[in-house]
Amino acid sequence: MEFQLLGPFDARHDGRPALAGSRRQERCLLAVLLLSAERAVPVPRLVDLLWNGAAPASARGTVQTYIGRLRAALKPYGVRIATRHDGYAVEPGPYAVDALEFEQLARRAEDTGDPAERIRLHDRALALWRGPLLADVAGDELRDRLGGRLAELRLAALEQRAEARLATGAHDRVVTDLARPAREHPERERLVAALMTALHRGGRQAEALALYRSTREALVSGLGIEPGAGLRSLHDRILRGDPRLDRPPAPVHAVRVDGEWLPWNTGGHPALELCNTYAGWGGPEQPGGEWLRSYRTLAVWAGHLDLAEDWVVTGLLKRARQHPGEAEDVLREAREFRTRLYACLTGPGDARAFKAVAAVVEDAARPAVFTRDEDGLGRWRLPPAVGLRLPLLAAARAAGELLADPRRFTVRACPSEECGWLFLDSGGRRRWCSIATCGARQRPCGPAAG
Repeated sequence: MEFQLLGPFDARHDGRPALAGSRRQERCLLAVLLLSAERAVPVPRLVDLLWNGAAPASARGTVQTYIGRLRAALKPYGVRIATRHDGYAVEPGPYAVDALEFEQLARRAEDTGDPAERIRLHDRALALWRGPLLADVAGDELRDRLGGRLAELRLAALEQRAEARLATGAHDRVVTDLARPAREHPERERLVAALMTALHRGGRQAEALALYRSTREALVSGLGIEPGAGLRSLHDRILRGDPRLDRPPAPVHAVRVDGEWLPWNTGGHPALELCNTYAGWGGPEQPGGEWLRSYRTLAVWAGHLDLAEDWVVTGLLKRARQHPGEAEDVLREAREFRTRLYACLTGPGDARAFKAVAAVVEDAARPAVFTRDEDGLGRWRLPPAVGLRLPLLAAARAAGELLADPRRFTVRACPSEECGWLFLDSGGRRRWCSIATCGARQRPCGPAAG
């Protein structure tokens, strides 16, 4: 069963409307319980919310009547309302709530460092909103009391998605997304700044400056404050025509390959380079997180490291465009494998990580063929018939070879707090990875095993 609260209240089972005969206050009561995410809501709070502090003497009995009717109406769908002390809760069951799904997606998006993945998750989250929370069963005051946290999270999601779009060069979409929210919420200076930047990049500097003036007027007249330092600085940069505002900044310590930014090779082995697309860089002068932004990045990276031939990469990219869902699944699997491999290499005693890596390595071993290259040397290759998993399996095969090689004991982790990239240190003399900035803090480099 599906409950939709982000807009008019709606309940559906197998796509068909349910609870059609319920009263408005009954639907409102059920929504309050659903928003509480399986936690019990005390009866006094239910009474206070439903009657907005002006409850009649019969309110408690009326709530009990509503609960009885809702229980009868929900029973055919396997949804149960339990009595807990002096309150009620909707028990876990075969149902989904759009407001809870929105929160989960928004939190996941906030936690990812990949702009493309953040955009995808925020798109899914924001698409759940069909209008104001409980538009047909709650008044403005009740909506503010029930949905203040959701409204705040929605605005934060709009801000983060806009900034991710700017980072990927999609300023036109930002103008479309924020035209209304930025003007309705002048106090959200991140929204205003994102829209001003997008307008500037679209050659609409006059509109960007006009937006700043209207925002300033709203803040001064409504709240008695001036815009913050960040917004004032952006205004000044637009006035000066700062060229750095015209495009998203390119990542540092990166190389441009076939339209994709890839990290510098520092590890000395393909398996380590895969891990080094992930290790935790931070700070304004550092790459800053996720390099595997899309399946295209993964395929181009595999070609760049000679894990796949150019013609194979071309075929993979074509297939990924034809089957985006399958490509997304492979990208997700590649990221998970990378995380397990990093754990395996930095903690040799991590049997769980090794087992997870070994399962993918075994998958890679089955279809591999031994071929002769133009230089006369033999090489294990994966045939294109393995499909979109080819880059992942090629990296897994390289990982298996490293884990079976004594060189595995020479793997070191860069000790810089902002780095953690892995590299081979066969001579036992290297202290840092090959990014020069990492050696600024002189501390000895220990083995990856810690």
